[in-house]
Amino acid sequence: MEIRPILASLRKHRIPAILIVLEIALACAVLCNAVFMIGQRVVDIHRTNAIDERGIGVITVDGADPKMASSEIPRNLARLRGIAGVQAVAVTNTVPLSNNNWGWAFGTNPDTRFNDAVNVSAYFLGEGGDKALGLQLLQGRFFSSDEYADSKRGSMPLVDTHVVIVTQSVAERMWPGQPALGKVLYSKPLAYRVVGVVVDVLRPFVNSQRAWHSVFFPLSPDSALSYYVVRSAPQDRDRIVLQAQQALSELDPIAVVKGHSFTDIRDKYFADMSSMAWMLVLVCIVMLAVTAFGIVGLTSFWVQQRRRQIGIRRAVGATRGHIMQYFQTENFLLSSAGIVLGMVLAFAINLYLMHHYEMTRMPWFYPPGGAIALWALGQLAVLGPARRAAAVPPVVATRSV
Repeated sequence: MEIRPILASLRKHRIPAILIVLEIALACAVLCNAVFMIGQRVVDIHRTNAIDERGIGVITVDGADPKMASSEIPRNLARLRGIAGVQAVAVTNTVPLSNNNWGWAFGTNPDTRFNDAVNVSAYFLGEGGDKALGLQLLQGRFFSSDEYADSKRGSMPLVDTHVVIVTQSVAERMWPGQPALGKVLYSKPLAYRVVGVVVDVLRPFVNSQRAWHSVFFPLSPDSALSYYVVRSAPQDRDRIVLQAQQALSELDPIAVVKGHSFTDIRDKYFADMSSMAWMLVLVCIVMLAVTAFGIVGLTSFWVQQRRRQIGIRRAVGATRGHIMQYFQTENFLLSSAGIVLGMVLAFAINLYLMHHYEMTRMPWFYPPGGAIALWALGQLAVLGPARRAAAVPPVVATRSV
């Protein structure tokens, strides 16, 4: 197919050609970034979390008398253990994906400044917290009974015990390529020796860059512990959550007691993210539909405007295939120009989002993927008008002038 006649024809129809190029460029830029953001949301929603999510129920107790909370915890735990089907129960200060984040910062030497330290989420576990959550030990050990009994909260938010369990992500971040056991985390004026490393557990508030930066401390009964974690077989979970909520409400009628399965907590946490992903899917569909209809409309307009040209070409021997190939090649050239511009615009939008909204860099393969999709869309969109152009008889085309 000779390209020069096509380019000459496009020069005579600059405005429609420019409109198609700009439309395809905008569609390419939006499509690449939207698909990338959808992928990021899907990854976030399905992040792994090394606890027994399907078997865990969480009971929160709010409004209890802080002065009485410490003494009421053993009573509440005993009542929950008496529920049929309960395998393990413990009390914590928070749970993953609860949005109740206890953030802190640690360094690997005593002189680490707060701004240079690594931000983590601190979990305070009552005795048996590892069994109730279903933590998976990789190295070392869990806390001993003595460590639970001796740990108290100091004047700072952290406890005054000197042991800590870290997730695998924290271990790799703090001591890359080195064993974490026996190492020390520092947060002036406190220091904590690592006694165990567990499989990654999500934070109460997930940051895409530090989703599994969690550390665990033992803590004896304290008013900070208001999340009761009840573990059971998955088929018993919902019944046990309801019975546990009723049991704690009876023990303290003044307190506000709420029960949830952990799967409900996870679904609620990611609900907005899931809605955003579906909204972006809708944006992509609408953008592709608008682009396709734009190509169909403008190409149909061109076919009507160039009936004489089509008739002359048919009269001098051009076949239907030649006419279709002409319009498909023309669309390919316009699509290519729009895609090149769209790729530049896509990376520019991604850089803007990285700078202002902490988005990650878009991988290189998204723009080529968008280009293939838009090339295919353009060829499909132009197929109908091209077939109509090829079906115009030479005599009718010349007489219509």
